[in-house]
Parts: sequence; structure tokens; C-alpha cells
Amino acid sequence: MVNCEHLRYLEPPRGSRPSRDLTFKFFTDGKLVIIDNDTGNTMNPRELSGGSYDFYVRQRIKYIKRNLTEKILKYA
Repeated sequence: MVNCEHLRYLEPPRGSRPSRDLTFKFFTDGKLVIIDNDTGNTMNPRELSGGSYDFYVRQRIKYIKRNLTEKILKYA
């Protein structure tokens, strides 16, 4: 069974770049979906920059740590 964690990130505007409203879906099988809530389009992590990229990296690290901890506890 594949579960999903939904996280929303509101990126403030910077300079000429408008703000972004993004939803990150982290699936337990490692899959990731990033949705631009303004357009409904999906995005690639390579398209992120600034605060949204930082948010993505921090959440991915949390996911990896949590996954490793679960496996250690399961197989220890």
C-alpha cells in the first residue's frame, strides 16, 4: 500500500518573480509530485528555486531519515 504526505508551500514574491503556491506529494514508495496550485500543472524539482527548492530539500531529507529509521526498527 502506497501512502502519501501532502505538504503546501507558499513562496513569497522575490524581485520580479511572483509568489508560488505549491503542493508537494511525497509517496512512501519514493515518488514525488509537485503541483503548482495556481496553474494546476505538475513541476519537476529542477524547476524549483529559492525558498521552494530549500523546502523540497528539507522535506526530502526528513522523508529519507524517517524511512531509514523505520527500516532500522523493522529489521533490527
